[in-house]
Amino acid sequence: MGIRTIGIVGAGAMGTGIANVAAMAGYDVVIRDIERSYVDRSLKTMDKFMARSVEKGKMSAAERQAALARVRGTTELEDLAAADFVIEAVLENMDLKKEVFQALDRLCRPEVILSTNTSSMSITAIAAVTQRPDKVCGLHFFNPAQIMRLVEVIRGMQTSDETIVKARDLAEALGKTAIEVKKDSPGFVVNRIMIPQFIEAARLLQEGVASVEDIDTAVKLGLNYPMGPFELMDFTGVDISYHVMEYFADEFRNNQYAAPQIIKQMVRANKLGKKTGGGFYQG
Repeated sequence: MGIRTIGIVGAGAMGTGIANVAAMAGYDVVIRDIERSYVDRSLKTMDKFMARSVEKGKMSAAERQAALARVRGTTELEDLAAADFVIEAVLENMDLKKEVFQALDRLCRPEVILSTNTSSMSITAIAAVTQRPDKVCGLHFFNPAQIMRLVEVIRGMQTSDETIVKARDLAEALGKTAIEVKKDSPGFVVNRIMIPQFIEAARLLQEGVASVEDIDTAVKLGLNYPMGPFELMDFTGVDISYHVMEYFADEFRNNQYAAPQIIKQMVRANKLGKKTGGGFYQG
């Protein structure tokens, strides 16, 4: 049986973006979060994005209405029981992800693939809490999912070839370019390359070598990147970068991956509410 309904757990920026892409590609979508306000905000965000797409001539008003009609929001995880493929997009917290996958494993049909949008965490560890580790994989979209073209399809130790093929086919049906990450290694491909760049940029700033603006300018003009490291950390969230750095340091047992002091201080200040915006350019 083919994939007709995609279940998405988590209605934050990533879950919303993936739901938007899936609905515009013709799939029925059930998106779930723990509070109705989160779900309603997600639906409103999709509506606004599609409205802009109509204004830009990328879709018709009728196509927008049809796509929105294919999305159903819910606070009940049980509503994902009818999904043909599930994508988890909750917070980057291993305990939370394991809890979600245990529940999905009980709810979803045995043949349904359960995927995670994690950007760095172990697929194998997440799959281990289910009775279907061969049908668990990573399906890592990038933010904003409506715009970014890449999807990393990641194998856990027990992920089957069939699961990888189906996940890759789905990513491509959503209009994305998929790459296969053949080994379950922290950070996969993109974050494994990007996080050390963030760390070195923060060290340059911390050592007084150059300013935030000049480091970003150097990277954009010297490496032809569309955004500098500090702009990108602000966009994705400094706290997220911090947690990935600490996860890398622990998983690789290498303090070279640990967050520089300047990032630790910023995250600490954000938690205490001492810095508005929480980024290198904000507050």
